[in-house]
Amino acid sequence: MKKLLKKTNQMFPVWALLFAAAAYFHPPLFNHYADYILYLLAAIMFFMGLTLVPADFVRVFKRPDKVLLGTGIQFLLMPLVAWLLSKGLLLGPEMTAGMVLVGATAGGTASNVMVYLAGGRVALSVTMTLFSTLVAIAATPLLTQLYVGQSLDVPVIDMMKTIAWVVLLPVLAGVVINRFMERFLRRNEIWLATLSMLGVVLVIAIVVSLNQGSIASLGPVLALAVILHNVTGLAAGYYGAKLLKCDERECRTIAIEVGMQNSGLAAGLAAKYFGVASALPGAIFSVWHNISGAILAGHWKRVRVKDGS
Repeated sequence: MKKLLKKTNQMFPVWALLFAAAAYFHPPLFNHYADYILYLLAAIMFFMGLTLVPADFVRVFKRPDKVLLGTGIQFLLMPLVAWLLSKGLLLGPEMTAGMVLVGATAGGTASNVMVYLAGGRVALSVTMTLFSTLVAIAATPLLTQLYVGQSLDVPVIDMMKTIAWVVLLPVLAGVVINRFMERFLRRNEIWLATLSMLGVVLVIAIVVSLNQGSIASLGPVLALAVILHNVTGLAAGYYGAKLLKCDERECRTIAIEVGMQNSGLAAGLAAKYFGVASALPGAIFSVWHNISGAILAGHWKRVRVKDGS
């Protein structure tokens, strides 16, 4: 069963595309579940929390330079690039808000798997995801206000509250439960990954079903914006780490952490505060960054590095 689940999880991009296609061609399958997006995201973050132990939090202070480097690139560069691409491609205010939210969120939970496959440093990846998730509680609303506050009303405090209950509380609850059930959860960690994948796939399907018309008219332009955004993040993370003398494994890790965003959360926040159309960039990013991450990880897996590199 575990082998089957592992293969199922590795096919995440395929499932995302299939569910997105089903939602596009037959929206009634999913468009009645818009109110469940944030609950699905809270469940995903809870599953993430179940895989964490207090040592993961302590690790932030043991290697603060690498963690701060990746987090700095992520929150300083990604929302700026999202805003510039939106302006350059003449996206409307709602789509711009959706793009900026993708750029201003934390690292995606799937990044840890991609780092493992790419031969990066998994402990650093987990630490960066955790740290950026905590930073995002304040950074995501404030950065969204900075970039789109002049064209849209950004309820900063309400967004902070939403992120706190969707992200912080579920993660902390998962950590507490893991403290008492660590052995059981470690044996069944593959199930947590499967449930997380299913949650993200459902979020993508719901957002696509709600935006069928927008996809038909804006699909190619928005897809281009998302691809350029993601590729810029991957490149900036890798070469930024290179410039600061990180080793090859650290460069790969930081690249994937910067390039792979928690776009599901971005889609949920966008749908709640700016309308369902603004959730579309997050849904497209959720599909694309897993494809690009898998391709990059596959390439790096073939390019081996020494243990000390």
